[in-house]
Amino acid sequence: MNSATDNAHPKQQNLAAEAPIESSASTPTPKVPAEVALVMQGARRVTTPCGTGQLVWHVWGEPEADPALPPLVLFHGGSGSWTHWLRNLLPLAASGRRVFVPDLPGFGDSALPINGVDVDAVPEPLEAGLALLLGDTACDLVGFSFGGMTAGLLAHRFPARVARLILVGSPGFGLQPLVPFKLKGWRHLPGDDQQLAAHQHNLQALMLHDPAAITPLACQIQAANAPRDRMPKRRLSRTDILARALPEIRSPLYLLYGEHDPFYRGQVGRYEAALQAAPNFRALREIQGSGHWAQFEQHEAFNAEVLSILRDRL
Repeated sequence: MNSATDNAHPKQQNLAAEAPIESSASTPTPKVPAEVALVMQGARRVTTPCGTGQLVWHVWGEPEADPALPPLVLFHGGSGSWTHWLRNLLPLAASGRRVFVPDLPGFGDSALPINGVDVDAVPEPLEAGLALLLGDTACDLVGFSFGGMTAGLLAHRFPARVARLILVGSPGFGLQPLVPFKLKGWRHLPGDDQQLAAHQHNLQALMLHDPAAITPLACQIQAANAPRDRMPKRRLSRTDILARALPEIRSPLYLLYGEHDPFYRGQVGRYEAALQAAPNFRALREIQGSGHWAQFEQHEAFNAEVLSILRDRL
């Protein structure tokens, strides 16, 4: 297992002196699903340095944003990209927020971090990118699954960056599912149909509760994201790395989870007990009728919950 060192690599220490690279609204490729293309039309694509390459961000809501509201930053889950938030971006931006969504280092279109291949190597290039994009402005930060661990570690290491912290189905508490599940490998499979069947199995086993939620769109998102995961040997999600950081996270902290999330089912009380270690823990809330990928499966309920939290007083 590779871990990041405590001190940033010299390249990363100098990122704040560089400027983000901006481009016009994202141009979807012909194979992009219509729903993805529609959401991409309203985004501005920006890159910041990451390792030996770039960290790719998409930004929504800029023309109508309320300057009095903190920017909203969303971190996707493992083997994902910004499309994990496909059904949330436009409603959240419509609330008056600028919404910043990276492909996390080592996923999607973003380069690997320079100091490791697990979650502990990811916060530094993200903070360096946020410094370029936002200066010293604190943001409201939402992290899903692997992105929840990332968000928690970023809030721990860079407390001035985070106004509110919302974790979604996050691991890193040292708790394992009471009913183990097995994901299928797919990279070795020779045909597209066989690979798609493996992706469908994995969506059912972990991500989505209702079989009806495993739509062609969900499968297309999974099939597009999984091959771009360059951090397949990450292991820290099985540890208590996030739980150990909680006592020093000062931001108001919330955790949302799907009713049928296999990580949380049957042991929500243990998660809540761990969360009590955070000095400003506010609430643990369930998204009914959803599995792990709650913001996709029950997006309307999820969006309403997040917007309610964002109205809470700091």
